[in-house]
Amino acid sequence: MNAVNAKNSGSSKYTPQKSSSASTYVLGGLALLVIAAVVIGGVLWQNSRTAPRADGYGAVQNPDVVAAVDADGVISLGLPSATKTVDIFEDAMCPYCAELEQVHGQELAQKIDEGAITVRYHMLDFLNRLSPSGTYSTRAVAASQCVAATGDGPAFSEFHAALFSADFKPEENGSTDRTVAELADRAREAGASDEAISCITDGSRVDAAAQSAATGSQALAAAGGRGTPTVLVDGAVVDTQDQDWVANLG
Repeated sequence: MNAVNAKNSGSSKYTPQKSSSASTYVLGGLALLVIAAVVIGGVLWQNSRTAPRADGYGAVQNPDVVAAVDADGVISLGLPSATKTVDIFEDAMCPYCAELEQVHGQELAQKIDEGAITVRYHMLDFLNRLSPSGTYSTRAVAASQCVAATGDGPAFSEFHAALFSADFKPEENGSTDRTVAELADRAREAGASDEAISCITDGSRVDAAAQSAATGSQALAAAGGRGTPTVLVDGAVVDTQDQDWVANLG
């Protein structure tokens, strides 16, 4: 090979340039930034979706708000003058019901206090099978009815919020759920009367609670609901993924 060919042969080999290496690092860095932005955006969206509305308001405060239990075991909570009705179908073991309460419970309580709405709670027990005792949902229905039957609206509201709170609600398929004594203690902390506590501890409403839960499941199917939570406003199913559904109640 002559000198010229040797020179040409050598010059034909690919030699990485610094600019190419720098470009690779820049593009890689941009890709990481994009991925990070997507992840952060997703976290922020999830947090905004599950952030409590009217946070800090708490449970119902108006002493004139009345709780009651009708013949079908449905619990109503509101002022007699309220003109709009919200029906909530829920199960005390249901994680999405807990999310609904944690996000919108305080907002609903404020609307109830203002006299804008009456909320009717249809408490179901089809998730008994996912509680270790096999009876937790029914016992939670019975305890709720015990508290509501005394008429004390604020106490029922506080107890209802506690049932779905992160530090009390049992996990589906968990290792344990709540005992009757724990339900009674939480009701007492919510301000429930001695009459309500006795009702919980003696189990006098458990059979009626099972029947009302079955009736509630039939009502849910008749209303077009497919699971819990299902929310109706004046009889029409509401999209609870719309974060303004409570605000839009007026």
